[in-house]
Amino acid sequence: MANLPSVEKRHRQSLKRNARNVQKRTQVKTAVKKLRDAIAKKDAAKAKEALREAASVLSKAASKGVLTDRNVSRRIGRLSKAVHGLGAAK
Repeated sequence: MANLPSVEKRHRQSLKRNARNVQKRTQVKTAVKKLRDAIAKKDAAKAKEALREAASVLSKAASKGVLTDRNVSRRIGRLSKAVHGLGAAK
């Protein structure tokens, strides 16, 4: 590790940011997993609620720079399509 104070500070900052990003990515994975579980059970009401939660978590991750905007937009679109497909299947 470097001996300069500014480099040591940068390293500390990078560790904090990495931990924060890992936490956000984990939240995204959990929200998407809950949504996919609701879709698999064909529970439309639960899936719509989970979609709202997942879209919120994904958007927050994009605003923090953890995920790119295009990536989030694509994921939300695909998840929305799957949820709305449940309503049409009835």
